[in-house]
Amino acid sequence: MEADAAVSYKGFRFPAEVISHAVWLYHRFPLSYREVEELLLTRGIIVSHETIRAWCDRFGLRYAAALRRRRPQAGDKWHLDEVFVEINGVRHYLWRAVDQDGNVLDILLQSRRNAKAAKRFMAKLMKKQCRVPRVMVTDKLRSYGVAHRELMPSVEHRSHKGLNNRAENSHQPTRQRERAMKGFRSAGRTQQFLSAFSQISPHFRPRRHLMTAPEYRTEMHHRFTVWNQITGVPATA
Repeated sequence: MEADAAVSYKGFRFPAEVISHAVWLYHRFPLSYREVEELLLTRGIIVSHETIRAWCDRFGLRYAAALRRRRPQAGDKWHLDEVFVEINGVRHYLWRAVDQDGNVLDILLQSRRNAKAAKRFMAKLMKKQCRVPRVMVTDKLRSYGVAHRELMPSVEHRSHKGLNNRAENSHQPTRQRERAMKGFRSAGRTQQFLSAFSQISPHFRPRRHLMTAPEYRTEMHHRFTVWNQITGVPATA
């Protein structure tokens, strides 16, 4: 497929292989920029952590968007949930939607978890998906009920904490990164990072417990092939 060949590395000293590998390391594993710098150094690649930061800022969202375009259409059962995150000591709320297969549909960082915030997130979600689901599953936060009645009145709404484990479990990789990064520093950079992270990290996390070892290796080989295609890395012989 050539649809993702638009990623350009013109003007960059390092080739696509190095840049995409650095972005992959940072988003796939709980590593700091300095740790990625050290891992590249072991391969004889001398690049500063600030350059790696710039690569992640510039290409992370582009790679994530390309992966999203490659993904099949989301399921018709959406799970919505929100968790709090501390940013410089101030509580914010990370809203997340996943489908019944655990695929992340969208995320949005907001300072509130009221009805206005719920409506803003649902409107953003519907705009990105260009449709509404068959079923929406949430916890018992009343803000969801208000937003549902105003924006998705025709959609079945199931409100029960025990039904929403799918969305709650999808927060775990974010929590792991939050601990590794010793917290987030600014709302804007957190939204930018998590928007890319929510697409790149799951791409390399298939549901391994449902696969045999050969099936897992085959699936990972396919996923790395897709990654090379969307990042513009030449295929190996």
